[in-house]
This record gives sequence, C-alpha cells and structure tokens, in this order.
Amino acid sequence: MSLKLGVVCYPTVGGSGVIATEIATHAARSGHEVHLLSYERPARLRGAVPGLRFHAVDVSAYPLFRYPPYDLALATRMLDVQEEADLDLFHVHYAIPHAISAFLAQSMGRRELRWITTLHGTDITVVGADRAYMRPTRFALDASTAVTAVSQFLADETMLLFGTRSGIEVIPNFVDVGCFAATAPERFYDRADEERIAVHVSNLRPVKRVADVVRAFALMAAELPARLVLVGEGPDRDHVLAVAADLGCVDRVEAIGNIDREALIELLGRADVFLSASQTESFGLSMLEAMSCGVPCVSTDVGGVREVLGATGALVPLGDFEALARAALGFLRDPAAHREASAAARARAVAEFAHGPVLERYFELYRRVAAR
Repeated sequence: MSLKLGVVCYPTVGGSGVIATEIATHAARSGHEVHLLSYERPARLRGAVPGLRFHAVDVSAYPLFRYPPYDLALATRMLDVQEEADLDLFHVHYAIPHAISAFLAQSMGRRELRWITTLHGTDITVVGADRAYMRPTRFALDASTAVTAVSQFLADETMLLFGTRSGIEVIPNFVDVGCFAATAPERFYDRADEERIAVHVSNLRPVKRVADVVRAFALMAAELPARLVLVGEGPDRDHVLAVAADLGCVDRVEAIGNIDREALIELLGRADVFLSASQTESFGLSMLEAMSCGVPCVSTDVGGVREVLGATGALVPLGDFEALARAALGFLRDPAAHREASAAARARAVAEFAHGPVLERYFELYRRVAAR
C-alpha cells in the first residue's frame, strides 16, 4: 500500500532531525510519496531522492514580532501541502511546536488531518517540562492521532509528566547498518604511534555536559597518547575549548563542527571510543551509530542509554568524569578487551536497531493511521 506522507522535523544534526530525514528517505525509496517540511534543508538530506520533495517553511521577519511565529507559518505550510498533495497523514518529530502546528492545520482545513507525533527526548524532559510549554504539550499529545517514543524511558517519563490520555507506542531509533559499518577499521593497535582517538558527537548544548567529556579526556591523555574529536556545533563550543585550554590539552582537542554522514562514518572507522556525559539522553542516536561502526561507547547512566548499550560499552554515574575516564581507559589499554567490546557493540546494533525492521514498524503504523 503506497502512501502520501508528510514528515515535519527540525533540520539540525540532533537525533530527531536525523531520524526524521532517514525515515523520509527510506519511505520514498520504498515507493511512498514523501513531502519533507522544515525551515531549511535538513543536514542529513543528501542530494535528490526520487519520490521525496522538500518544502521550506518561510517565516516573515515582520518588525513587530520580537520572535517570528514559526508555528503559524508551519501550520499554513502543512495545510498547503496537504491540500496540494492530498496527503494521507503527517509524521511530526518533536512535539513543540510541530504537533501544535498540525492541530492548527487540521482546524483550518476542510478535511480531517491525521498525524503521528514522535517524541525524541528534550521535547518532553526539558521543553515540555517547562511551565510555559507543559499545557500545550499535553494538549498536542492528546490531539495527535498516534504518539510514539524512541525509548521506554521516554514513554514512561511522558506518562509521568503529562498523564496523557493517548497510548504511547515505543519504536526505537535505528541505524542503517549497511552504511554505518567500518569495513576496514583502523584502531589504536593498528597505528604505529598507538594514538587513541576519542569521539563525541552532539549539538554541544549544556544538557550534553561536553565539558565533562573534556575533563575525562584530559585524564585519559595524561595516561597514554590520545586525541579528542568533537563533532557538532552549539552554544557550549567556546566554553568547552576554554576548559580544554585550562586543563592543558587544547592542542589535542579538535572541534570540527558539523560533518556529513560519509565523513562521520570515516571518522568512526578510526575511532577507538565514543564518550558521552549527558545529563539526560532519551536514546542516544550518535552512540548507536558509533556502535554500528564497532566503536565501544562510554556514557553516563541516564535516561534510555541503558536500553541502547545493553551489556556493551560502559555506564558511569552522572557527573563522575573520573569514572568516565577510567572506563574508557579500560578499553584503550587492552587490545583484546577493545576487540571484544567492538564486536559486541556492532552485534547489538545489527540485532536490535537495524533500520529495516524498525522502519517496517513505522510503515505498519502509517497504514493503521491512514485506515482510520
């Protein structure tokens, strides 16, 4: 059954934007007609994809508006696309404001608009929990035709915070295990200088606590030759580099900004460990992509991370950067332990989070919602 699907997301390299773009791309390649909406072209949308059309949402910069009303512009664009393309449903990623915009589009339109809201984490645990957004978030969830969450932790947290009337279906994030695969990995025991390469990927926001990653790395670099590669852009970039300078390791920290998927896969093929010190993490898509490339992950034991890592990698208490360093060094001092952890990470990614089976769960949900 071929569907006409609208997908709404933020265009950033965060998990919600990446997953939404991957869903749109795979849906189009599976024969569905897909319309992707955002305020700019998503970072993961690579070139032209047959069956997929991108619609930019333009927001007027009227001088009276201190903050341009993106939610209203998005609702209008969603309604326009629905009427032009005769869509079966929308799949909106991140509750605020996308689910509210879907409700506005439905209210303005002449026929029923069905939409699925997928929760990704901070839309519930940070934005949704804010007093200014709690009531509209609850309203948006109850108004949605269906609601999904990327982890059981996030589903439970949503029910605890909002007590929504809607059931929440858990569909985890996924990874293209064919693309995210280190076919010829080069690890520290393959390099003449035995330099260890640690990687962190995020949008460098305060909730990611990247300074703790740097503090852990400084302890690691004092023990063996090492380099830290920070991937992503965000408000904490300058602060993190200042911490590295204070700790005397800034010459071994590379902040390379946003990179495309192919460059990320190449980097992960040379990485020896992935570090995460997040305060909250409802899933951890970047860790999953590292796992798929056979990179052991060391993370704070928060949110849904345990659901992703399983028995692979290592979990440490929040804020304990010394424990983060010790756990990473356990992999980086012992080639045999590293090889074992690498194989376990890859095996779990393939067995539990391969894109094919997870995408089929979304496609089956689309069919159910479209048939209502």
